[in-house]
Amino acid sequence: MGILTWIIFGLIAGAIAKALHPGNDPGGWIVTIIIGILGSILGGWIGSMIFGVDVSGFNLSSFLVAIAGSVLLLAIYRMVTKK
Repeated sequence: MGILTWIIFGLIAGAIAKALHPGNDPGGWIVTIIIGILGSILGGWIGSMIFGVDVSGFNLSSFLVAIAGSVLLLAIYRMVTKK
């Protein structure tokens, strides 16, 4: 259930990360969704390792960690692909 939760969170978190960090992304909305999914998994891993956030389904703390991971990964992606 954990990975499925993070994929669903990632879809939503990718859209929210795009709204919080607007701009022209190379790759379009598909890359933003992929970054959202990977960012939410990264956020879940970091949250559980550092902060001890329990990733146990759909709850507010898990969702906020997913959004934070997505925003972080989107920022890193933009720095790497900056022209």
